[in-house]
Amino acid sequence: MGHRLFSSYDEALEWIHSLLRFGQRPGLERMNWMLEQLSHPERRLSFVHVAGTNGKGSTCAMLSQVLREANYSVGMFTSPYLLDFRERIRYNNEMISEEDLLALANQIKPLVDRCCAETEYGSPTEFEVITVMALLYFAHVARPAVVIWETGLGGRLDSTNVVHPLVSVITNVGTDHADVLGPTIADIAREKAGIIKQGVPVVAGETGTEALAEIERIAQEKRATLYQLGRDFHVQTERIEGLEGQSFRYRSCHRRGESEYLLHLPGLHQLKNAAVALMVLDLLRQFFAYLIEEEEISSGLQQTRWPGRLEVVAKHPLILLDGAHNREGMTALVQSVSALLPEEARLHVLIAALADKPLADMAAAWKQLDSRLERVYVTSFEFHRAAPPSMLTDAFLTAGMTADRVTEAPDWRSLLRHWQHETKHRDDVFIVCGSLYFIAQVRSFFPIPIEEAGE
Repeated sequence: MGHRLFSSYDEALEWIHSLLRFGQRPGLERMNWMLEQLSHPERRLSFVHVAGTNGKGSTCAMLSQVLREANYSVGMFTSPYLLDFRERIRYNNEMISEEDLLALANQIKPLVDRCCAETEYGSPTEFEVITVMALLYFAHVARPAVVIWETGLGGRLDSTNVVHPLVSVITNVGTDHADVLGPTIADIAREKAGIIKQGVPVVAGETGTEALAEIERIAQEKRATLYQLGRDFHVQTERIEGLEGQSFRYRSCHRRGESEYLLHLPGLHQLKNAAVALMVLDLLRQFFAYLIEEEEISSGLQQTRWPGRLEVVAKHPLILLDGAHNREGMTALVQSVSALLPEEARLHVLIAALADKPLADMAAAWKQLDSRLERVYVTSFEFHRAAPPSMLTDAFLTAGMTADRVTEAPDWRSLLRHWQHETKHRDDVFIVCGSLYFIAQVRSFFPIPIEEAGE
């Protein structure tokens, strides 16, 4: 079968995005077929495989930064991206080059055509192609010592679940993607625990009884030692310094004593993510002879940044961006705002979300701050799954907010300009949230330095 080579990065990227028309098709048949044709590049690599409803990206970022501080070369595969598609595949915090991505697309395109023509599996999806691309890049081009490997959706049937990692991680279990993963917490936990491999240790940041029962059951079936937050490792807040960060104490079954660390990622939920990352590092040190000093852990955590998570993009007035895009994420955002911002702060929220999210549940999370909320602005953005403003209005009204406090804002850019230039009250704080895809578009609106980032 003939194939014309892509002549530019943009042309290759257009082809990758064209595969979106095949949608989400859980299953590993296409992945296994392609990897077999490529002589299994994944077998050349060491992985830490990270699943979970929320916190995957932040946990991956902490692991990567600490390992880099310890002079290990690190690959990282995450999704989605904020500003540049190449953020999804990184080596030592640097995005894959356009030249390497172009070369990989030209290598994989004939394989995709063959999979479609020669097998009963049909065409690989966009995410499957990106996953194979990352494996080829890490195995044959970058060759990192370890790959921090984030799942896309779920775990058991996710495209990333073709690797045999050193450690498996489940950050938490929430109700996101219930239409794909199952209607109950137990169903979703079962899917996420599908990344657990025979004899491979598992770190779980989840503390809910129902989800933990499923994770424990599958870990026992696979004879995989399970390390649970609150049982085998512990985290406790020491000091919160507003949006500047927080210090905390950590201990685990693989440490003689307690350690104190400083984290510049704001948000109470980030302490759980940090604890999960630290437990993974403890296992790498204990069982896989990784040489990671305390100073390197401390420095790595302090240097970790993850854009789009309680990120300050303007200070006068204060404007925060957060990628909270489901019930659990929105609850965590509200709790952090309540704890980190002064009582006198007058809160204005701009929200856009995907239509297939639990919008009423997301809206209900804000009732905790009802007395401090000045107004909620609902909008939409350029994305095929984006909810119209009217749907978000209905969600907030269903959640009990009065109609006079919910405003539809068809042009969010004009609203942001108004906030930036017309705000007079020094206690006004503006929060933009609802979807990482929306945050990506909002973030490009602000003249801030581009940092590499990684629903």
